[in-house]
Amino acid sequence: MVPHLVTALNGPLLDLEKKILNATPAIERWFRLEWQEHTPPFYCSVDLRNAGFKLAPVDTNLFPGGFNNLSPEMLPLAVQAAMAAIEKYCPDAKNLLLIPEGHTRNTFYLQNVARLMQIFRQTGLNVRLGSLSPDVTGPTPIELPDGTTLTLEPLERSHNGRRVGLKNFDPCTILLNNDLSA
Repeated sequence: MVPHLVTALNGPLLDLEKKILNATPAIERWFRLEWQEHTPPFYCSVDLRNAGFKLAPVDTNLFPGGFNNLSPEMLPLAVQAAMAAIEKYCPDAKNLLLIPEGHTRNTFYLQNVARLMQIFRQTGLNVRLGSLSPDVTGPTPIELPDGTTLTLEPLERSHNGRRVGLKNFDPCTILLNNDLSA
């Protein structure tokens, strides 16, 4: 399953897309070999710009916010990629603590967080959301436009101060989706 580029342009990009699709095995092999020599980030996103005759990466985001834009057909690939990343970093992971941006009301971002949680749950992990916000003093439900609810919980330090988790939830893996700029 390979993503197809969607654009209002229908000229040269179709030729470029065909070339990329035809070269998919070579491209995937190149990535696989590079990732054996260089550890990639756990996850990231790359913004591309389309000039009609070329595509160029212009920005890399280490805390991506567009998982809600994945089509349903791409979800199995996202789950497979998440499983591979977890296997590489923490093969016996069970509990994942996701720390999103500060207590935001941006529904697109919150839908991104929900999709990210869905992807990791489909890998077999228990996933909960922790918040750094001092406003979150207990479980805080946030309603999403699709009728689902996210629950933010306040982060807690362990008694010795060396671990971070949630009440009654000891994560073996912590994933930031927060640049901590605040």
